[in-house]
Amino acid sequence: MNKTPDKPSFSPEEDLLIREVSEDLRREQLEQLWKRYGNLFIAVSAAIVLLVAGYKGWQYYQARQAEAAGAQLVNAVSLIEDGKTKQAMVELDAIIEKGGGPAAALARLHKAALLSRQGKRKEAIALYEQVAADDAASTPLRDAARIRHAWLIADDADAATLKKLLAGMDVKGHAFAALAHEALALAAIRAGDMTEARRRLQAVLNAADTPPNARERARVLLESLGAGQ
Repeated sequence: MNKTPDKPSFSPEEDLLIREVSEDLRREQLEQLWKRYGNLFIAVSAAIVLLVAGYKGWQYYQARQAEAAGAQLVNAVSLIEDGKTKQAMVELDAIIEKGGGPAAALARLHKAALLSRQGKRKEAIALYEQVAADDAASTPLRDAARIRHAWLIADDADAATLKKLLAGMDVKGHAFAALAHEALALAAIRAGDMTEARRRLQAVLNAADTPPNARERARVLLESLGAGQ
């Protein structure tokens, strides 16, 4: 009998990062998805907004990382939370210029998120690509960069581009499998491939470790395509 591959083991801090990326990503992309898919997301929009637990987990992760990286990262994150974007950018750039490592990778992720919110997609993508290619960054950080990159271009990228970007992430047991399947399902819908879209959404529903909010989104979208659970 074939043995199911063991699920990757992450530290508590990395696990918190994975959960926060999955949740925060939905908040960042909600407006774009709403414009395209409208009423499909009415039933789940409240759940996306009320992600308090994940946010607190991310704060804990930031604090732990900052203990090793120094007060500068703490200050940058604090400035972001206070809405002081320009000052935060200065701090993040200083961290990035100091070199590689987890602190620089985190700084790039934060800066990319800020740039994305400002509509500077090209610059944000460049930073996500840097983190994804950074051997000094942990696997969860590199994967976080890849999934954020994918969702940043999910509204207009073709399926082939997304499949290449998300290679290895849409497999059973991967921390970001649900988000990868969702992005690829939306690309399939845009291409008119409803069979592939249903397959991707069904994979989200079938996975035992799919987060409840992702499961509900997949269920609503799948039903809208005329398929059952």
